[in-house]
Amino acid sequence: MSTAPQVAAPRTTAEPDHPAVGVATGLLNSFVPGARFLGTPTRTLLGEGVHGEVPHDERPLPLRVAATLAAARVAGHAAPVVMGAIPFDQDAPAALAVPDVLHTAPPLTADPLVALPADPPSPADASDLTVRQEPAPEEYGASVAAAVERMWKGEFSKVVLARTLRLDAARPFDLPAMLQRLARRDPSGYTFALPTGPDRTLLGASPELLVSRHGTRVVANPLAGSVPRSDDLAEDVRRAAALLESAKDLHEHAVVVNAVQETLAPHCTGLTVPAKPTLVRTATMWHLSTTVTGTLRSPDTTALELGCALHPTPAVCGTPTDTARRVIRESEPFDRGFFTGMVGWGDADGDGEWVVTIRCAEAGPTSLRLYAGAGVVAASEPEAETAETAAKFRTFLGAVGARL
Repeated sequence: MSTAPQVAAPRTTAEPDHPAVGVATGLLNSFVPGARFLGTPTRTLLGEGVHGEVPHDERPLPLRVAATLAAARVAGHAAPVVMGAIPFDQDAPAALAVPDVLHTAPPLTADPLVALPADPPSPADASDLTVRQEPAPEEYGASVAAAVERMWKGEFSKVVLARTLRLDAARPFDLPAMLQRLARRDPSGYTFALPTGPDRTLLGASPELLVSRHGTRVVANPLAGSVPRSDDLAEDVRRAAALLESAKDLHEHAVVVNAVQETLAPHCTGLTVPAKPTLVRTATMWHLSTTVTGTLRSPDTTALELGCALHPTPAVCGTPTDTARRVIRESEPFDRGFFTGMVGWGDADGDGEWVVTIRCAEAGPTSLRLYAGAGVVAASEPEAETAETAAKFRTFLGAVGARL
């Protein structure tokens, strides 16, 4: 019996040469307000609809999330995943839900199309913006100076103080376009757009992984100690090298790493903590970075339980934690809300990724509230910390087309 030669069917021009081409960016392109988008170095997620929301009650958050995931499984959801945002104050209501439909793809960095630039902001839209700094730079600098004075008196050793920008527009913001600019500018980071209430969306591009769990492998990547980048290559390299030698920043970083190590140690075996930090760069900042890895002692410990145990680290609050919280309440004339909380995902098996909510803004129909903070230690200078927050604002200002 003869076998006829097999001829491959002709490929259409729309068919990619590689299965990863266009998959992750396709999910990015499909985002609309009300959906849940999360891009991480391991995957791209787009959740549509709401199968079930995590309730706010007296139970610990990980128990409420586990119950919501279990209920989704009983209701016939084959592989439920919770996505959303947790505020800085863990006692405040979270914005977490199991989507009706979850689309998944490889990370954005695996998709060559992510290198294509996003459309720039419209000059007309940017001209309609009004920008208000809250508090004003001089008021923020005064709060930094007051905190430094209290540290020299021995009250505490570090506090993270934040400030905000309020942007108001004459027309609704184009949230999908903002997300495109954030994701394509730093595709190797953690990009998110998540609903937090009626007509409210939390958007951002964070460089900092709080904790992830995949099977028994645990990873945390604390960042602390940073410096703004420069458009001049030689100056940019000089700043990076100086950051690696900065006694102030190395001390600030060590405090955070030690806190992460102490928190994870009871939950992990074989915890590995490098002796020296390395550098992580974003489009606007250099950061000192340490990747902490370990093996989970109990498979029953979820990624979210680890995240709640770690949060807030000294990188977003300070130390001692309770004192730093009090100083934050006394010094910041606004509620942080979801800023310096957690965003991420978790599944019914306990795996997940939870990211520190920085380089972000909360959007309403015609307003944006941007947030940025700086770690204040005894060696801090008010002008330098104010400049650092201004540099951190640039991540989101570039997505809007605005300037300070």
